[in-house]
Amino acid sequence: MSSPDTPVNKLNKSESTQDDARADVSAAVEELLNSLSNKFAGVSSEIFAKMDEMSRRLDNLEAALQESKAKEGSSSK
Repeated sequence: MSSPDTPVNKLNKSESTQDDARADVSAAVEELLNSLSNKFAGVSSEIFAKMDEMSRRLDNLEAALQESKAKEGSSSK
């Protein structure tokens, strides 16, 4: 036999459903935040890697320009 649908039983079922819905929303939000955090970390790493590469290339360019300038200075004397 099932229990009758008294107002108290209906209220308990409603509260249980609301708790389940809140738990589902909370889990979805937490999963979304974790996903965004992981994506942000990945993009951050890519940006830092590109900045390091750009810095290395600028250092090489500066060294090549200084070398070229030094060659021009010594050949004109």
